[in-house]
This record gives sequence, C-alpha cells and structure tokens, in this order.
Amino acid sequence: MDKNNELAIPDEIIKDKIYFIRGQKVMIDRDLAELYGVETRVLKQSVRRHIKRFPEDFMFQMTKEEFENLRSQFVMSRQHGGTRYLPMVFTEQGVAMLSSVLNSDRAIMVNIQIIRTFTKIRQMLSSHKEILLKLEQIESKNLEYDEKFMLIFEYLKQLEETKQTEAEQKNRKNIGF
Repeated sequence: MDKNNELAIPDEIIKDKIYFIRGQKVMIDRDLAELYGVETRVLKQSVRRHIKRFPEDFMFQMTKEEFENLRSQFVMSRQHGGTRYLPMVFTEQGVAMLSSVLNSDRAIMVNIQIIRTFTKIRQMLSSHKEILLKLEQIESKNLEYDEKFMLIFEYLKQLEETKQTEAEQKNRKNIGF
C-alpha cells in the first residue's frame, strides 16, 4: 500500500484544528502532536531545542485568557487534570518549520497536507473577498441608480404639479374680456 494513502488525513480534520488567534490562522501544539503521532512534550522539546527557527510570527505561547476563551468555545477536555503549561500555537510558517525539526517521514507527510489545507483556506477566503467586493460594487451602483431614480421621480412630480396647475388655470372662469 502507498504511504501517501496510509497517512492521508481528511482535510476536514485538519481544518477543524485551525483556529483564529491574534488575527492569525494557527494550530495548537497538542493538535499538531496528535497529527504527527508524537507526544505534545516531545514536540515542545524539539521546538525549544531549535527555538531560533521559531520567531514570534511562526510560533507563540497562548495567554491564559486566550486559552480559557478557546477552551470555553470548544469545550476542550482537561486530560489528566488539565495542562500544566499554556499551549504553543504555530502559524502556517511555523507549521512548515516543524517538518525540519521533527525529522520523520510522518511529520513531513502530515506537514505537506497541513500546508495544502492552509493554502486551500487562503484561496477560499480570497474568493470570498472577490465576491464581497463585487457585491459592494453592485450595491454602490444600485445606490447611484436609486439616486437617479429619485431625481427622475422628483422631476416627474414637478411636471405633474405643473400640468395640474395649467389644468386648473384652463378650467377657471375667464373674468373680463
């Protein structure tokens, strides 16, 4: 059997493990460790050994508030009494860097899938932005047309009032000659 098929993780599973924290799409150390088939502490140790490869825009540690917020939103279970340390989260670049730190075939294969998923999400968001821009353009054109129609209706109203005044003038009795 092909190794690619053995390790294939459905995109939905990966997408469900991507969160939006501090304005960035990130993945949590625990979820990455699960995907890579290693313990979370092993992943964290590898990162700490190579910390120079993980600047803040690649990886950061969640604050207590961020973690509590995430846990309350997704009802994360407390395994073995909860976590001792706040989780590390990895941006797309950080996930890519993990493949060089966790040098196993599984880590490389999983990383490829994760990066492809990030790319699909980015493309999907990009197409949504294009659709939103087109809707805004249509809406602004509609507003322009609405203004033009209002002006036309105003002119028609004035024309009708003028015709009505003229009709009233014609229907008056002539006084004098």
